[in-house]
Amino acid sequence: MSAPSRNPTEPHPVTQGPRAQDPVTPVPGAQGPATQDPPPTALFDRRTRDAAAERPFRGSGRTAGRPNIVFILADDLGWGDLGCFGSLHNRTPSLDALASQGLRFTHGYATSATCSPTRLGLYTGRYPGRLTAGLEEPLGTRDEHHGIPADHPTLPSLLVDVGYRTAMIGKWHCGWLPWFSPLKAGFQTFYGNLDGAVDYFGHFDTSGQPDLWDGEEPVTEQGYYTEIIGRHAAAYIREAGDDPFYPQVNFTGAHWPWEGPDDEELSRHIADEPADTHEESLRRLFHADGGSLAKYGEMVAALDASIGEVLAALDAKGMRDNTIVVFASDNGGERWAFMWPFVGEKGDLEEGGIRVPLIVRWPAVIDAGQVSDLPNATFDWTATLLDAAGATPDADHPLDGTSLLGWLTGTQDAPQRDLLWRTREQGAVRRGHYKLLVDRHGHSVWHNLFGTDGRPSYRLFDLSADGREKADVADQHPGLVAELKAVWRSFDEELLPYPDASAWDASADGASSRGASTSGRSTPGRSTTGGQCPGLPD
Repeated sequence: MSAPSRNPTEPHPVTQGPRAQDPVTPVPGAQGPATQDPPPTALFDRRTRDAAAERPFRGSGRTAGRPNIVFILADDLGWGDLGCFGSLHNRTPSLDALASQGLRFTHGYATSATCSPTRLGLYTGRYPGRLTAGLEEPLGTRDEHHGIPADHPTLPSLLVDVGYRTAMIGKWHCGWLPWFSPLKAGFQTFYGNLDGAVDYFGHFDTSGQPDLWDGEEPVTEQGYYTEIIGRHAAAYIREAGDDPFYPQVNFTGAHWPWEGPDDEELSRHIADEPADTHEESLRRLFHADGGSLAKYGEMVAALDASIGEVLAALDAKGMRDNTIVVFASDNGGERWAFMWPFVGEKGDLEEGGIRVPLIVRWPAVIDAGQVSDLPNATFDWTATLLDAAGATPDADHPLDGTSLLGWLTGTQDAPQRDLLWRTREQGAVRRGHYKLLVDRHGHSVWHNLFGTDGRPSYRLFDLSADGREKADVADQHPGLVAELKAVWRSFDEELLPYPDASAWDASADGASSRGASTSGRSTPGRSTTGGQCPGLPD
């Protein structure tokens, strides 16, 4: 039976169970793209070319012993920035091949719309708003209160308890020394940066200070930071012994500043700009006058090549079969990123801010060449990886994520639950193919023709038909809207309040009065975090 036609820019419909996907033509054992990419100057949607090589996900029925784990996190990568997700410009052969060798998720989400909260969610398996550090979007305050407490169980600490070796290579952004570091959160080794952004060649942070560390000791190393991270991660894998391992590989690509592998001179120019204050140092690194689609493509290509080096190290050790490789982005993209067909970007709870490219490969359990539209979020993989490793979550810190292991092995149906998000300005609930989007302060649309009185607005979208979130169907489903409102209000109340939040008046419909701000969306130079530094990087 031939596959039904579908516009490749539209999201797939929602999966109701492990075998309720749309049929597509299978190509068993697909290992990579069937044809060569066009010349770099051509515009070509590789999803159209490779669609027939993907088949809807089916659990294999296989299980495996304790796997190695390699979690690769990109920075600010848009949903469509990979060839296998529809990029028309970027060349990503390593990640396209990874997708063809495993499972590509079309409805993968970041736990937050900004960087540090998603990372907190990944390491703790919990909503970032359960920690003080998670209330800054992104994290900027450098003190003893803003980070992952040393006694908080984490993905790496729980894996260490069952015999894993753990390492972090790359970006941390979950608190600063002397109070916090990866070594204080369960990672046994660390090589990387602590801040939310660094220059790719000078390796200085948003305060203008050097930010490259081996453990908790400052170091220097020459080179392009994306390549440095890939090189150290590959070396870690090559030197692995007999114990199962978990390296967390956190690239800063494709985050600003907009520097490709040949832009060392540009890096020196940025470093030479006068910056006498932290805000000036941040603005310098933010690189508002830089970048282009071509430059962004260079950065993504470098990211892809370094990930290829990491994957090659696994193959050289003969470890591909029973290693879970997870690739994701920490949030949606911004400026030069490609998020089509979605609206919104990093910082927003529209799909462009939270829908991310997500790929999982585990040959021992997952058949190659598959695709799934199962909605899932970053911290679901915390629960899944702990489950696969035989580690038990801490009873005093119950996970908010849901393990997908039973679904992956084919022994359980797809989990049916709500996904929830909260930021200072917005909230969201996804249930099945519906999504309630909450704007804490409603805003006028279409040249103010449809104005608001500033109270919260609640819009409902059917993502199976409207991935761009333009057709508000709330009036067609009042009962569902009421249910999702109640779910979101309860969720909002359960998390910590934003420390400098202004009350928002929603008494007309009985909504919560916590956690809002009238300051607008965060931009460089404008603080909405309550932290000590304005407009911090994410």
